[in-house]
Amino acid sequence: MKFIVNGGHPLTGEIRVRGFKNAATPIIAASLLTDRPCIIKNLPLIGDVEIMLRLLQKMGSELDWVEERAVRIVNKNIDPLKIDPELICQMRSSVLLVGPLLARFGEVKINTPGGCHIGARPLDTHFDAFREIGATVAYDEPNDIYYLNSRNELKVEEVALKEFSVTATENLLLYAAYQPGLRIQIAAAEPHIVDLGRFLIKLGAEITGLGSHDIEVKEGIKEGGEIEYTLINDPIEAGTFMALAAATKSKITIKDAPIESLTLPLLKFKEFGAEFQIRDRDIVVDGENSELKAVRKLMTQPYPGFPSDLQAPFAVLATQAKGETLIFDTIYEGRLKYLYELDKMGARVEILDPHRAIVKGPTKLRGKNIESLDLRAGATLIIAALVAEGESILHAAEEIDRGYEKIEERLKNLGADIKRAE
Repeated sequence: MKFIVNGGHPLTGEIRVRGFKNAATPIIAASLLTDRPCIIKNLPLIGDVEIMLRLLQKMGSELDWVEERAVRIVNKNIDPLKIDPELICQMRSSVLLVGPLLARFGEVKINTPGGCHIGARPLDTHFDAFREIGATVAYDEPNDIYYLNSRNELKVEEVALKEFSVTATENLLLYAAYQPGLRIQIAAAEPHIVDLGRFLIKLGAEITGLGSHDIEVKEGIKEGGEIEYTLINDPIEAGTFMALAAATKSKITIKDAPIESLTLPLLKFKEFGAEFQIRDRDIVVDGENSELKAVRKLMTQPYPGFPSDLQAPFAVLATQAKGETLIFDTIYEGRLKYLYELDKMGARVEILDPHRAIVKGPTKLRGKNIESLDLRAGATLIIAALVAEGESILHAAEEIDRGYEKIEERLKNLGADIKRAE
């Protein structure tokens, strides 16, 4: 699958931010903790959500779409032995099945999760933490299967993570919501972790410290009736559209943006010279009248720092800004590979090492054959293709579908010349 894009002209109109992918997958996994019916609303209609729901369905979940973006999940008859290894290998966040299944059934068997190739993301932080609280973890290397068991009573009341790992924090939070009395130190604090915590609280859990690096689960989930929960909107998607508007010199209103989760991206956007206004939940970007200038350094950090998922879209912005911008991804050593694709298009890029690069601008980009190396790189290259003069063919469009709902249709509504092809 590929996208064919003819760029080089400004866009205009409104684009609405959808539900947060990074909140959807852990909250769907969290439904495994209970047999209470859970209606999850504001789901983005994307590949990763589809895979997570299919994983649950294979294990016995009953799924019913009650609205276009709302699914009712009932997990009364779950068989954890029916985890589909092929689906597990398609998505990194399938690792989030470990916490709820281990808590509810006392054991879990899972293949190494797949997903984007953005650098080494070992599962050591997850499994070392489970070992620390008393679970046994074994790895069958020939078959690439992890076995975890927690049938014995776990007496550890606190655990410190080895790093600010988002998914490890979520996995422990999921486990502790069913087996309470655990304090998680060096916890990640991203907005989607807070959203997961709020969902667990709605299920009856008592959790303190959400949004900090010290989270404690004092009471577990409770029995009860059906619950409904609405996901937060996606700050990464909102930030991507911000970069799109400014880089293409377009006037675009980004509707329903989660402003409270975009503090540093908005500050960097302003530093780049982008003209914009915030009107309630909307970000109105005037790219046409923005005089873009380079920022000295764009450095990613754990939340509330600048998110690694927005590093690449803002690098396209740097190609159109006057001066030199240092891109420094402190988190993933494989996340700069998209710069080779931008280089094909005429960007002036100097890659210093796996974590750092200098982008010089402004530069006229030209349409080329380019490859969507991962989810965020793919969205980034769509922006670059819309900036570029001429036709670009962006391969591996399915990578983008994992995280952006019907992206070509939404961009067409802004006047983009983009179409999908086999």
